[in-house]
Amino acid sequence: MKFVDEVSIFVKAGDGGNGCMSFRREKFIEKGGPNGGDGGDGGSVFLEADENLNTLVDYRYTRRFEARRGQNGGSCDCTGAKGDDLILPVPVGTTIIDAASQDIIGDLTRPGQRLRVAQGGWHGLGNTRFKSSTNRAPRQTTPGKPGESRDLKLELKVLADVGLLGLPNAGKSTFIRAVSAARPKVADYPFTTLVPNLGVVSVGRYKSFVVADIPGLIEGAAEGAGLGIRFLKHLTRTRLLLHLVDLAPLDNSDPADAAEIILNELERFSPALVERERWLVLNKADQLLEDEREERMQAVVERLDWQGPVFVISALEQEGTEALCQAIMRYLDERNQRLEDDPEYAEALAELDQRIETEARSRLQSLDDQRALRRAGVRAAADDDFDDDDGDDEGGAEIFYVR
Repeated sequence: MKFVDEVSIFVKAGDGGNGCMSFRREKFIEKGGPNGGDGGDGGSVFLEADENLNTLVDYRYTRRFEARRGQNGGSCDCTGAKGDDLILPVPVGTTIIDAASQDIIGDLTRPGQRLRVAQGGWHGLGNTRFKSSTNRAPRQTTPGKPGESRDLKLELKVLADVGLLGLPNAGKSTFIRAVSAARPKVADYPFTTLVPNLGVVSVGRYKSFVVADIPGLIEGAAEGAGLGIRFLKHLTRTRLLLHLVDLAPLDNSDPADAAEIILNELERFSPALVERERWLVLNKADQLLEDEREERMQAVVERLDWQGPVFVISALEQEGTEALCQAIMRYLDERNQRLEDDPEYAEALAELDQRIETEARSRLQSLDDQRALRRAGVRAAADDDFDDDDGDDEGGAEIFYVR
């Protein structure tokens, strides 16, 4: 199944049914009076989180959704039927954004959570509603109100406890294969993951956490180079980041340089994301001798001035992976306990989450705007393309040309 994490759709709620104008007509009953019924309310549009979905591919090609309108009122004081609500299932972790204002309408983070995105139209009134002692035969009705319509942008952020971060070919996919049942593609030649992968890691009885593997970052990713920047948003909801570094690169480059590239790109994307708890994991230790491992580890730690936890592992040989998973589980348990016991800590984490969300959205929106301009072929005219007869270019309009 193709992984789709961003789509744009149009939703429209159903219009309300019109009120009916009718009068009672029965044998031997004179001037029976009005008996026109009200119309029915229009159906609303809801989005519902479904834990059985993991992609937005269902909305890739079908992008217009309309709820049923309410039926018109009838004679004999019959009220029109209400239009059926339209419920659209989306994966857990979907953010709903108003495309016009870029405001976040809601965030579906729990299975079964439901959000109304378009309100159905109110029903029209029949002429029975307008009868009074001075108006025995009213001929007024009201039409149903139109239902709301909206252009929406749906963004999926996978829900994971731990996120993997690193350059392509750092061993992230091999690591997730070693510790979980996930089977992303790996091979003995350099390439990068194309879509995020999730793996559930079991640690002891009734204890587990979810790991997210995203495409690797490259230098210049914060400006849109490569695939990783597009998927960095999936790390904004993780509780812990594992920064994987290749201790034995194929090109014999310095592992410390690779680590610095990731940190620089991460900070340019979202300075708040750098504040997230992050552990340094030095991978592919099986390709080095014991003294070389220690030497390269110290070089990376000193170069980065690293103060956090450091782990040396071999994902391929599953060396050190079990101890790392045990440490992750302990950290997550302690974190959850501290969230319950320390309100200030919980408030600080909530504030950090909000800053990460805001910065990531702003950065991605800026990149989307740049891509849209490039697709449209818009470029600024050079100052010397045209010569003004007066020789005065100041105060002139800025001209753009569309190819």
